Amino acid sequence: MNWALMANEAWDYPADALGYITGFAAELNQPVWTLRYGFFQMPRVSNGTALDQHFLEAWGMVTELERRYALNDHPGAVRFLAYLNSAHMGSYQAALSVPGTDITQTRAYRYKYGFGLNVEQEIVKNVGVFSRVGWSDGENEAWVFSDVDYTATAGISVKGESWGRPDDTFGLAGVANGLSHVHQEFFEAGGTGILAGDGALSYGWEKILESYYDFKIWKTIHAAVDYQFITDPAFNRDRGPVSVFAARLHWEF
Repeated sequence: MNWALMANEAWDYPADALGYITGFAAELNQPVWTLRYGFFQMPRVSNGTALDQHFLEAWGMVTELERRYALNDHPGAVRFLAYLNSAHMGSYQAALSVPGTDITQTRAYRYKYGFGLNVEQEIVKNVGVFSRVGWSDGENEAWVFSDVDYTATAGISVKGESWGRPDDTFGLAGVANGLSHVHQEFFEAGGTGILAGDGALSYGWEKILESYYDFKIWKTIHAAVDYQFITDPAFNRDRGPVSVFAARLHWEF
C-alpha cells in the first residue's frame, strides 16, 4: 500500500492532485521486449488540479524499455525508465540564496529529470522477488508526486499454494528514500514540500518495512491485512518510528 512500492518515488510523474492528466502514450510490443513513450501535460501549481495552459513550456516526457526473459524456465523482466519534466517550478538553491524567500517566489519554467530501474524475477514456482531503484536530479521543486530524490526497494511475494491457499498471497518489502543535498538544506531551513517539511529537519534516510497478507473470501472477493513500520518518516530522525495498520476489501463484479 505504500507509495514507494506502487511506483518509482523518484519519478515526479505527470499527474494532477487526483492522479489524472491529459496526455499521449505509445507502445511498441515485440516477443521479448517492449518500448513505451508518453508525453503529458503538467499541473499549473505544485500538487494542483488545474492544468498549465502553457503547452510548449509545461510538459512531462517519459520513456521505458522492458526486456522479458526466463531463467531456468522462471520468468523475469527488467525495465529501464527515463523522464524529463518541464514545469513552473521553484529552485531550492534560489530559495536558499536569499534568507526568508518562499520557494513560490523563485518559480520559473525549469527542468527536472531522472532515471529508474526495475527488476522482477520468479525464483521458484509461486515465489517471486522484485527490486527498484530511482534517482532524480533533486534541484527543483517536487511538483506532482512526492518529495523523494533517491529511492531503493526490494521485496518478495509468495503465493499460498504450499499451505493449501493457492489464491492467497503473502508479501514483504523494504524501502529506503533519500533527498539531494540542496533539498536537505531547503527542508533544514524551514521549507516545505508536497508531503514533507516541518521546519526542524534532522536529516536521515526514510526507511520502511511493509508486510501484507491477501486472502480469498469468495470467488470475486478478496481481503487483505497490511502492516508498515516506518523509521525517520519524512527524512527526519527526530520523528517516529511509526506503525501503520491497514485492511482492504476487494470485490470484482
